[in-house]
Amino acid sequence: MKIITTTEELADVCRDFANSEYVTVDTEFLRETTFWPILCLIQMANREQELIIDPMADGIDLQPFFDLMADKSVIKVFHAARQDVEIVHHLGDLLPDPLFDTQVAAMVCGYGDSVAYNQLVQKVTGVQLDKSSRFTDWSRRPLTDKQLDYALADVTHLRDVYEKLKSELERQKRSNWVAEEMLVLTSVETYDLPVEQAWTRLKMRVRKPRDLAVMKAVAEWRETEAREKDVPRGRVMKDDAIYEVAQQHPMSEKDLGRLRAVPRGFERSKQAAGLLEVVAAAHEIPETSLPKVPRPSRSPEGTGAATELLKVLLKVVAEQNNVASKIIATVDDLEKIAADDDADVPAMRGWRHDLFGKQALELKRGDIALGFDDKKIQVIELE
Repeated sequence: MKIITTTEELADVCRDFANSEYVTVDTEFLRETTFWPILCLIQMANREQELIIDPMADGIDLQPFFDLMADKSVIKVFHAARQDVEIVHHLGDLLPDPLFDTQVAAMVCGYGDSVAYNQLVQKVTGVQLDKSSRFTDWSRRPLTDKQLDYALADVTHLRDVYEKLKSELERQKRSNWVAEEMLVLTSVETYDLPVEQAWTRLKMRVRKPRDLAVMKAVAEWRETEAREKDVPRGRVMKDDAIYEVAQQHPMSEKDLGRLRAVPRGFERSKQAAGLLEVVAAAHEIPETSLPKVPRPSRSPEGTGAATELLKVLLKVVAEQNNVASKIIATVDDLEKIAADDDADVPAMRGWRHDLFGKQALELKRGDIALGFDDKKIQVIELE
């Protein structure tokens, strides 16, 4: 097993990998006590070799790895890529491109919704992976041979999975479907949510414009604090505390100390002073400049039944085409299509529209129907 611990070794192997058609990649990281993930291992493989990079080795510079991730002549293959890509983006200030996510490809090829790596490996190769080391503290050194073998298996079997899925996609002429999905994973906006948009992660539990202004301000404050101090958001302030602050508008230490969701003694901390400043600033916003509270749109009468019909149609289409229903349309998509023929949702664009969206509208218009044929639900064309 090759373990890379120096910049010189890393530069050499990355030059070799740059001549490959593709490279399979995985990372091991910790995130329990930090905002930003702590990168502990990088695993890579191509057809000829597999290796582990130790990013915690003394003095190692990961720039050759980042250069490889940016090399457009090499396909970077991940499984469930989002968190791995986030790490590369944060540390290397780039996004791996071109990118291939085998979890997405597996859904397009009919292996189920969000299939786990070990399940996909077993379905494709018949190999049963040993998952006993999945709770390893990857920051500890030295790691055992068993732990390293476990980590390396995440890229060695990925070679067979990738080549199998790539072949199936080409045979079914669905390669462009996966390419469309990769546009989301290679978009900077996926990983760089501005701090002023942090409130969008929260549930809408406020009904007044002033409350929403406070919630937005406190969410931005928490996001900034968490990033600067490199701690999880919940370490700065729990979501429930943000909701309570947004509703109660504490203006003093005493007010803050009365809140049930705020930890005892927090009101006397330096952080509390910053929080109170933020709440006070939100109170200074003129009434005419307060944000509007989003109101849930009322669906037209009968759309509930239409949504249920569309769910059945989705199941039929997914089974007929051997595609995971989750990647075709979400329940939210179905509800919006039921209410509006011109709904601006992914299910009404691109390959999804051709596969499902077009039939969804035909079902709404009564041009097709659903019925039983040979004990199975079928789409029936109507005269």
